[in-house]
Amino acid sequence: MAFTDAHVGDPLPAVIAVFPAADTDGIDPIAPNPKSASKQVAEPSLRLSSLLNEPSHGSCARPALRGYRIMSQTADVTDGVDWSTRFTLIDDPAVENGVLVFTAEDRSAGLQLQTTVEPLIGGSLRIRHRLTNICPGTYVIEGLEVRIPLSDNQTEFMDFTGRHENERQPQRHTVADGTWTKEGRRGKPSYEGCALIAGTPGFGFGSGSVISVQPAWSGNSVLAVDRTCEDGTAIYAGEQLLPGEIMLGQGDSYETPWVVVSTSDQGLDGIAQSLHTWQRGLASHPDMQPVTLNVWEAVYMDHDFDTLAEIARRAAAIGVERYVLDDGWFHLRRDDHAGLGDWWVDPTVWPNGLRPLTELVHGLGMQFGLWFEPEMINQDSDLYRAHPDWVMQASDRLPLPFRNQYVLDLTNPHAYAHVLEAISTVLTANPVDYVKWDHNRDLNEAGSNTRGGAAAVHRQTQAYYRLLDELRERFPSIQWESCASGGGRIDLGVIEHVSRVWTSDMTDALSRQRIQRWTVQNIAPEYMGAHVSAPTSHQSGRTYSLPFRAATAVFYGFGIEWNIMQASEGDLSQLAAWIAWFKANRTLLHNGIVRRLDIPDPSVYAYGVSERDGRRAVIAHVQVDESSSNRGVWLRVPGLEPSAEYRLRWSGPRPVDGAALEEFNPNGPIGDSTITGRTLERIGFWMPRCRPETMRIIEIVQV
Repeated sequence: MAFTDAHVGDPLPAVIAVFPAADTDGIDPIAPNPKSASKQVAEPSLRLSSLLNEPSHGSCARPALRGYRIMSQTADVTDGVDWSTRFTLIDDPAVENGVLVFTAEDRSAGLQLQTTVEPLIGGSLRIRHRLTNICPGTYVIEGLEVRIPLSDNQTEFMDFTGRHENERQPQRHTVADGTWTKEGRRGKPSYEGCALIAGTPGFGFGSGSVISVQPAWSGNSVLAVDRTCEDGTAIYAGEQLLPGEIMLGQGDSYETPWVVVSTSDQGLDGIAQSLHTWQRGLASHPDMQPVTLNVWEAVYMDHDFDTLAEIARRAAAIGVERYVLDDGWFHLRRDDHAGLGDWWVDPTVWPNGLRPLTELVHGLGMQFGLWFEPEMINQDSDLYRAHPDWVMQASDRLPLPFRNQYVLDLTNPHAYAHVLEAISTVLTANPVDYVKWDHNRDLNEAGSNTRGGAAAVHRQTQAYYRLLDELRERFPSIQWESCASGGGRIDLGVIEHVSRVWTSDMTDALSRQRIQRWTVQNIAPEYMGAHVSAPTSHQSGRTYSLPFRAATAVFYGFGIEWNIMQASEGDLSQLAAWIAWFKANRTLLHNGIVRRLDIPDPSVYAYGVSERDGRRAVIAHVQVDESSSNRGVWLRVPGLEPSAEYRLRWSGPRPVDGAALEEFNPNGPIGDSTITGRTLERIGFWMPRCRPETMRIIEIVQV
């Protein structure tokens, strides 16, 4: 990102260009450009614009700051003033340790603005504004967003829709004059996420000039695409503020969430690779993602020690490394009508506590995980009976219940302290290695009784981060997973606090192919929990082979969500083989460069990972549906050494699952022949039409 040159007294610098970090042509991508002729650009500039659009410069596009001042205590001043700003720099832009900071003021409006642009490992940037009220009166912020201009040829954009058990499905749009806005008002990113990608028309996984913009925030969010007949297209991103959430007294500040900006001239995979590289440098990134068995779909809330113990023994025997006890272990929790908020082990189900199970699991060489839903409360709970005022509500009526539960007001310091100490007590008394943190409802009418029902999603989100971080500090050896009815809270904010996410409550392998294909756009594959479910899906009722179910999960945070008490000896043997294959390839799968191949046939997916030096790759060919022709597909694999020779071999415990119309060569897709990296990228290798809901894994190794 390059800016016009600017000094004290100048307006906010204008953005000259946004480009991939590797394509800066010698220009510092986050510094003011000393070669620019900004002094010769007339105002208002209709071609260049800053990260904060202000109407005072002649723009009729969307204002990036929307707010006003209340002066009710001053009789000669009218409320609703200072709604239009014209910021000028009070310091020269400063770059320290690669971080660029602009500081500006509008003394007439009584506001100071600080904008920070920070480079991330991997080539992305993150940007945020900090607004401070420097004058008497209360300044009400209705919206404050980061504005990212687009190139004139980036005329198509993609966002995501979705629902529970069908998260993050892409939808494309054409840029047009006017404002397209997407507001997230669920109190969490929810199933559609909060990312927007724009690019040249028809951009794909490996082609097109693209830019991704997304708030790194786990609360409400807003994304907008704006173009007028005079101003160029821009993306706006920030927090969706509810009425009255941000009211700044003199000296108070509001800081927007970080807005992460990623660019690529090699399509969507270039953006994904940039974000994955950044995530792999985070302090919370897992050194190694264990093979995980979760007992939810095995027993649900029917907790019986003998059954759970036998599942643990079978799991250990086939190579499982982590065993997770899900919902149902705490006070009153026999179904989803009761117990949330009462975080102590129910003695009627666990008369000897959890210790017998944790000791058995650890004795078998596995980690032990436990489920919590700290932000929620049931009416049928001791906590609600003692403190009904701890529920989030906008008035004296309760919000509509969902899953028989309400949201606990963590902005209330007493409620916060109760949850912190209750969970700490459980984790101190039991040797827990892993916590699955769930969040199973939207924050509807989420007001705080500590402030007369005033909207509190912003403060609740901050309290969630604070609670999670305080627990992480108290229990540094525990790894934490973000789960929100499955994939309802997967974003670039939460990823800095956790080591794993639960990708979706949908464990149906075919649905998971679609969900995982797009979740990996923003989240590195090792974070994404992906489990082998029962032969017949609990969610869809569809039945799949074990090789298809296992191969669908094995590229990600591999695990099992199946009552293996019902698995045959043959099933257990196959599971053991898949676990062994995963462990043998885990380093590549969870450190390599993600590749998603562009395939003209919509019935075929192809994806995988390659080593950074291009010596090896593992690629999956997935026949998700019946193809409309017998032509088969060509798989073109990028990222290999162009002049090197490669040999292709089938891989996985069941290398060829499902017969093709033509016989596969048992030695690999091209038999004993070799092929150069250049040919693999430009021409590829051919795969015939296969049976639907089947999958093959191909290992590509430099000779």
